[in-house]
Amino acid sequence: MSSANKNLSVFSTDGLPDISQKRFAIVVAEWNSEVTEALYEGAYQTLLQYGARAANIVRANVPGSYELSFGAQVFAQKPDIDAVIAIGCVIQGETKHNDYINHAVAQGLTNVALKYNKPVIFGVLTPNNQQQALDRAGGIHGNKGDEAAITAIKMLKLK
Repeated sequence: MSSANKNLSVFSTDGLPDISQKRFAIVVAEWNSEVTEALYEGAYQTLLQYGARAANIVRANVPGSYELSFGAQVFAQKPDIDAVIAIGCVIQGETKHNDYINHAVAQGLTNVALKYNKPVIFGVLTPNNQQQALDRAGGIHGNKGDEAAITAIKMLKLK
């Protein structure tokens, strides 16, 4: 979503719902941890900034982005979790692995959201290189973790 004209940390906050009683799960891929930790921190701090209680935010780590779908499902099926945020980073690299992983993760997270009828947010970076990832994990293009958290909050307004 980010471009030279869009900062991931700048978004409309008009009409956000009260999330003080909502519970969030953030599932974080360990692969590319320099990036995913920054994305997690952005998501966590944004949830707190807009009213979530720290006690109502749970975190789980999974080995890589491919495993985010299963991790999201573990939390989405819990009745006391209102929204799930999946955090990952798949850098293009020299092979086509990113095409397969990104497609599988996007489809998997969509399926989980539809199956459990709750927001499951795609907070996964799909950059061409490490610098682009860092630029979107708190760098010059903001933090996709911030955007993922705001998206979760906005989607809760639909429920």
